Amino acid sequence: MRTHRPTPELPSHLEALYRQFPFERSLSDDPLSSIRPLAHDVRSAEVLGIVAATLAIGNTTAIRGALARLLGRTTGRPEVWLLRTPAPERARILSSFRHRWIRGDQVDYLARVLAEYYAHHASLEESFLEGYSAAGFPGGLDRLSRVFRGADHRDRLGKAPPGYFALFPSPLEKPRSPCKRMTLFVRWMVRERYPDLGFWRRVPTGDLRVPLDQHVHWIAYNLGLTARRTRSWAAVEEVSEALRRIDPVDPIKFDFVLCHTGISGDCPKERDLRVCGPCSVRPDCRLWRGRKVAA
Repeated sequence: MRTHRPTPELPSHLEALYRQFPFERSLSDDPLSSIRPLAHDVRSAEVLGIVAATLAIGNTTAIRGALARLLGRTTGRPEVWLLRTPAPERARILSSFRHRWIRGDQVDYLARVLAEYYAHHASLEESFLEGYSAAGFPGGLDRLSRVFRGADHRDRLGKAPPGYFALFPSPLEKPRSPCKRMTLFVRWMVRERYPDLGFWRRVPTGDLRVPLDQHVHWIAYNLGLTARRTRSWAAVEEVSEALRRIDPVDPIKFDFVLCHTGISGDCPKERDLRVCGPCSVRPDCRLWRGRKVAA
């Protein structure tokens, strides 16, 4: 099959999809709906954001359910509970928590890492910017990855639980993961426009990278935003650059729209005129290439 390239009309069609998108409907099915009411300041946003992003594995119903079960174990403000509860008590309360392959002991270790970090820093933005200034956006993610792995305080944190480091991949390390959950966390922190949280003010929105989940990748591939059939950091860069050509200032505004177009079933991932007919980007889609639809 020959390479499918974006049509000249795709930018205007994507903008139309964005303008018409039912954000409120989709926000209720997104982990952001659980943490937005609790994100009162930068620290609460960061703590709850990285916990929610770390749990963002599987379908949105399961993710929101896991987040509700986890937050239901806390008392008072959840970020305060996670950071200040005595370690033995927190470990006991979290010990039976499970979501897919994520375990309570891993969440407890993340809380220990964050508590140690905040004893010396005001915000995770500081560390992201440290990596960003050295190696751009991938460097920022790499620095955050090392922070979440506890690399700066390993002597005080002790040995991490099995599988913990894999939760925080870096785009600078093989196999060059798409780092979907890490880029999702940064998107939440940086973008001020709805539905994101916008507590980080020093990272340019134009330099964000797309959180490339299976829905975004499938749609991006079929719109010609990437020619790569598998998700990887290279595919992240291709899709992000293609979106940056459409909106240089806020390219990742399309992420939520594309993701929830897939989640909601508005993109059936097959030719179905009953569903695809009203879609703004149907004329750009590989599945409809060369097919005329009667008015």
